[in-house]
Amino acid sequence: MPFELIPPNTKIDFIGRGKLCASLSVLLILVSLALIPVRGLRLGVDFAGGTEMQVRFDPGVAVSEGTVRGVLAESGVVEDPAVVRFGDPSAREFLVKFKGGEEVADPTADLTAEQAVTASVDRVELVEGALVSGVGPLSVERVDFVGPRVGQELRSDGLWALFLASLAILVYVTIRFSSRFAPGAVVAVVHDLLVTSGIWVILGFEFDLRVLAALLAIIGYSLNDTIIIYDRIRENMELRTKAALRDVLNQSVNQTLSRTVLTSGTTLVALLSLYFLGGEMIRPFALAMLIGVVVGTYSSIYIAAPLLLMLEGGDSSQESGKAKAASAT
Repeated sequence: MPFELIPPNTKIDFIGRGKLCASLSVLLILVSLALIPVRGLRLGVDFAGGTEMQVRFDPGVAVSEGTVRGVLAESGVVEDPAVVRFGDPSAREFLVKFKGGEEVADPTADLTAEQAVTASVDRVELVEGALVSGVGPLSVERVDFVGPRVGQELRSDGLWALFLASLAILVYVTIRFSSRFAPGAVVAVVHDLLVTSGIWVILGFEFDLRVLAALLAIIGYSLNDTIIIYDRIRENMELRTKAALRDVLNQSVNQTLSRTVLTSGTTLVALLSLYFLGGEMIRPFALAMLIGVVVGTYSSIYIAAPLLLMLEGGDSSQESGKAKAASAT
């Protein structure tokens, strides 16, 4: 006998709350868009260009992330540095990321590659000097420089990846189910990306490659949850041909609710473990995924299914819906 967290005879009117939930989603997206001109869109070194240093302090030096960040802030050699511990706490290793200044971060600046690298090297020496004098002796293990043009290419490639993934979903759902289901799946995925990114903007966090990886993973997770519900909707539409589509959709969402909660719950447990135990390097990815899983579960229930009802013409029975579809073709 299958384990069910929620009784199979649950009768919650999910579809009736579809318009309210869609309005709340639109409001959140609009608020995040309005905040971009006010607070700015924070791009990490991966997208904006800049420098990443890995430094190791000598044995006996008492140091923490806050100490490194405070010394660099007081020295003023770089603006808004990101400092994360690298590896085990006893290793005293840190990653220091900072943008290279306006002349390096601006993709339109008339700088040669050699001039940009020289400017970055100068800042590395300034940062090293500030840390040695403010914290203690250290050695620079690694220095990586991301040019502004490379950052611009990464941004462009990331957006293309998101677009192509959504297009592939449209084709897959059309083949797997029918063209009737495809728009709802794509809108749900786009909704998840926009809402997750909007929450990220509202929280004031940086967008970097880790967040981009999370957004791509959210696409797959959201689609998986939507496909489960759509599969049950298709089965019930074949069994209850004369029932009102609203009732069929509500019944399908309620029947898959236990599986949805269990799947999302176990995923959230794993992501919470990553967030609290995975360290600073993986934390942005885990947090973005946590937001995306919650939003993806919500959209599968309150966005994808109600949108299917709207596209089919509201509360009409399936037979009239099929007649409309036939006349349209």
